[in-house]
Amino acid sequence: MGRLADRRDSGAGARALTTAPPRLRPLARRDLADVIRIDAIHTGAEQRAYWSRLFREFLAPEPGRVRIALAAEVDGSCAGFLFADVRAFEFGSEPCGWILEVGVDPGLARGGVGSALLAAAVRRLRAAGVPTVRTMVRRNAMPVLTFFRTNGFGAGPYVQLELMDDSATG
Repeated sequence: MGRLADRRDSGAGARALTTAPPRLRPLARRDLADVIRIDAIHTGAEQRAYWSRLFREFLAPEPGRVRIALAAEVDGSCAGFLFADVRAFEFGSEPCGWILEVGVDPGLARGGVGSALLAAAVRRLRAAGVPTVRTMVRRNAMPVLTFFRTNGFGAGPYVQLELMDDSATG
């Protein structure tokens, strides 16, 4: 979930902005290469094994499980993607939606592609009876924080804490 925070703003692979709204559709196996490409532009690493696993998990129907995998097409090609699902954790948390991954071709940044994907995912989660949607973002990832805040997200009731192994950082 913290992967959203690792996105960097990069012009590599940029395409011209378009005025046409994105066409949203279910993510398909044919989109794997585009998702890997878009993610690699943002993260600086091609993470083929990670994305292949996520595609296997999210594109295989699992009765009773709410999983969302969306693609945004602009001018006939995949310009963005989103993965979300419903999870319940310990600590008294009711089932809620989690936005796990969002990626947009940098050439189409601030063109509404990410917001359209997010709005569609939230609508689907609400239709499934899920009132709360969450994500995790690095606190210093200002563009990502701004994206989510602009789309209505705010601080939630939980604080993430962690304990690092000092010997592992040496």
